[in-house]
Amino acid sequence: MKVTEHLLQAKKPIISLEILPPAKGKSIENIFSLLDPFREFHPAFINVTYHRAEQVFKRRGDGNFERVEIRKRPGTVGICAAIMNRYGIDAVPHLICGGFSREETENALIDLHYLGVKNVLALRGDAAGNEKFFVPHPHGHHYANELVDQILSLNEGHYLEEEIMDGFKTDFCVGVAGYPEKHFESPNLDTDLFYTKQKIDRGASYITTQMFFDNRHYYAYVQACRDFGIQAPVIPGLKPITGKKQLTIIPSIFNVDIPLELSRELLAAKSEAACEQIGTEWLLAQCKDLISSGVPVLHFYTLGKPHVVINVLKELF
Repeated sequence: MKVTEHLLQAKKPIISLEILPPAKGKSIENIFSLLDPFREFHPAFINVTYHRAEQVFKRRGDGNFERVEIRKRPGTVGICAAIMNRYGIDAVPHLICGGFSREETENALIDLHYLGVKNVLALRGDAAGNEKFFVPHPHGHHYANELVDQILSLNEGHYLEEEIMDGFKTDFCVGVAGYPEKHFESPNLDTDLFYTKQKIDRGASYITTQMFFDNRHYYAYVQACRDFGIQAPVIPGLKPITGKKQLTIIPSIFNVDIPLELSRELLAAKSEAACEQIGTEWLLAQCKDLISSGVPVLHFYTLGKPHVVINVLKELF
């Protein structure tokens, strides 16, 4: 089922999750052990992130170094298939521009279509670890709106090889990212919304937001979208913050603000257990407020301490 169909059919708030593929060398059981406790809450769909290859230097036998590409978290397509097979839950693979050619993207989409995957989240992706700014693949996309175009072009049966006539039409529902506190590369929110509207106008169907810790950011963002002519559903992205180190790490990586009240409570906490309790209560309050405002879905970023999300869901449902 498509994400948009889940949203339309929801009679009460539904939940969705986001997971990372395990590091290379780890078992798929790492994913199953994370997801099994969530089964009782019947998640409607599960996002699986995609990770570009990283360039590292390895010492050769002669003592010199060579630059090689290593993908540390492969397996997104296979994990999506495993989730759908094991749980009967719709998977939403991320597709990114960074590190991928248009042909590689097309082949990934074909694989996903064969597996019965109906949804994708189209993202530009971050800069490589050795780059200060995002550099596209020489045969890939510069921006997410170009990736959206390619996905929806395949939905029309148009393949990169022009000699393919009457190509089979795929049927992907395309989601894109939204940033309630604006993307860190955008000079202002209006510019950010301009590019988001481009993606929606080209055929993307919904928006999933970056994490936020103050619901006022989400409500203001949804209103700004509507004022800008963006009518697509906006799914709120949520993450527990349960430790003092996160007060520095999360803003530096994700460019989001931590509310003063939350940061003060965490800094005053006397133990890790106290920090976790504070984070749990904060996330629970966020969820209750969002549900009361009528959001159809709560989307949880589960990296870190998934049991905190589970404890919140037990209180909610």
